Amino acid sequence: MQYVITAVGPDHRGLADPIVHCVTQLGGNIGEIQMYDHDEASVFSMLTRVELDAAQDAALRASMSEISQRTGLSIRTWIPQQPGSRPRLAICCTLRSETPRALLAAIQQGAIAAEAAAVISNRQTCRGLAEEFGVPWHFIGEADGTADDDRLIDICDELNVDYIILARYMRILPPSSCWKYAGGRIINLHHGLLPSFPGMRPYHDAHAARMLTYGATCHFIVPELDAGNQIINQTTFTVPPGTPRDEIVRRGEQQNEPACLVEGVRRVVDREVALHFNRVVALR
Repeated sequence: MQYVITAVGPDHRGLADPIVHCVTQLGGNIGEIQMYDHDEASVFSMLTRVELDAAQDAALRASMSEISQRTGLSIRTWIPQQPGSRPRLAICCTLRSETPRALLAAIQQGAIAAEAAAVISNRQTCRGLAEEFGVPWHFIGEADGTADDDRLIDICDELNVDYIILARYMRILPPSSCWKYAGGRIINLHHGLLPSFPGMRPYHDAHAARMLTYGATCHFIVPELDAGNQIINQTTFTVPPGTPRDEIVRRGEQQNEPACLVEGVRRVVDREVALHFNRVVALR
């Protein structure tokens, strides 16, 4: 069985050794390992992907708990494909409702074989959407829209979330949050074609460049890296010359973005693609 182990915490010597030794002593095979030291913040981050006999599950989790208590590391042990259960999704949004609505509808209709564990937001705008679909609502924002990043992770931990879906969630997750759910567990929708049009205003930038083809990108979030090699799905639409920018934005937000994210999440949930060494790989 495959496990993804992430560890984040105060940086000091010897943090990787106990995790690696635990896995090898239990007979596991390490298929991927990444480590990063945030020197300025004195934070250590680590991801280990291992193959281990399922009979060792309890021993692995007990050892990780002991290592966490001894080192001060925040450690998470995740099984990408839990037998007999559907992945649990935390859908994060801010103001726009089209993409979270499309995800919730796809889950309800069975197009995405997953369970919506929560709708999380730094604004109150989409609260009614969560209530409409009967999904628990969690508000993590302050008056100015600043999000409580630690609370977001705490909610996902409490609800045993498998994937965090950023469905036009207009906040940047800090590196520590990305590392805690690293290994292909955070999926983002960008409302432009990457890598050509990054940033907060891709429609405006593409329109200013006189583009006739517009699109959206669904990609994995990877700590410390851009999204160039983590693209899961891209969808496009073409407009005639002279199409007003507002019409382009309307088509993108209401039609193209929801379709892009739904298909991207479906591919991940159905285990068609996964993230390995920060690159998307086909599983079948």
